[in-house]
Amino acid sequence: MPTYHICLSAGDSGLLCRDEEDYIRLVNCLGIAAYHLRCKTLAYSVMSNHLHLCARTDRAIELVKKVRYMYTRYFNRKYNRKGRLGEDPYIVELKGLHHILTAIAYILRNPLHHGVAATPFGYKFSSVNAVFQKELGRQTVPTLPQKLMYRHLADGVPPPPGYLMDESGMFLPECLVDVEDVEHMFATARSYLYYMNRLSGRKWEEEQCQDNTGQPPVTVETLETGVKMNDLQTMLTNEFGRSNYNSMTDVALCKEIDSICKSDYGTGSVYGLDCQTRKRMAETLMRRHYISKAQAFRCLALDDVPGT
Repeated sequence: MPTYHICLSAGDSGLLCRDEEDYIRLVNCLGIAAYHLRCKTLAYSVMSNHLHLCARTDRAIELVKKVRYMYTRYFNRKYNRKGRLGEDPYIVELKGLHHILTAIAYILRNPLHHGVAATPFGYKFSSVNAVFQKELGRQTVPTLPQKLMYRHLADGVPPPPGYLMDESGMFLPECLVDVEDVEHMFATARSYLYYMNRLSGRKWEEEQCQDNTGQPPVTVETLETGVKMNDLQTMLTNEFGRSNYNSMTDVALCKEIDSICKSDYGTGSVYGLDCQTRKRMAETLMRRHYISKAQAFRCLALDDVPGT
């Protein structure tokens, strides 16, 4: 089966995930969709406003549609929202071992690029800890009884056979990922650690040229096509692990926004406010927390278009 990198971005929807439960539900929707379509997941990373996925499948479009459909039903019901969630996905076929390894590495390092984790291994909503568990000293995590798993899944959807959830209700990454395939490609835990810690640069591109596929090299910039978050230079700078990890997260900001919506406007969701009200709220939040306009706008589901 062909191998694809898939990026689903929230776009004008603002965010895909407004709280931790949303991240968990999106990971679980991915697991359910991949299982039913017989897709082999190699890596994933769920961010607040986009999802990265590397999968072996001949049904990439169907996979995205199924994930989007299940998750949008949950999200719209929770936030009293209507309409499709997110933009059309960015999908590119990966050909050659070095192209696939680079794509997997960039996907798993995405939290580092966006300054939400000091190392890839410290991020909960990716598959980075699914492989080489014994070699890297991973500890067994407590899991939920099957009867409690249903509350974290779409209505009437049973968990796939053999799938386990951690105590937060999220499928364990090793249940979603083809661990054997990924470990075979990286060969050793040492090689895997090298890919997780190396800095982006021309050497990555030169290695991919060894595949002789005629495909352009995979880069941070190409994998982030369509994502409205950090610019390329910021992402490359963040690779050094020197971001301000005490800055306000999207989840924390959304929690405050939702609280304001309930207390000041009598609505349970930001999607119940008109555009001008949300823009005034953005100005207030920017002054109060010294956050960027981009962060305020995406958490308020505002499209940052000049003249609007």
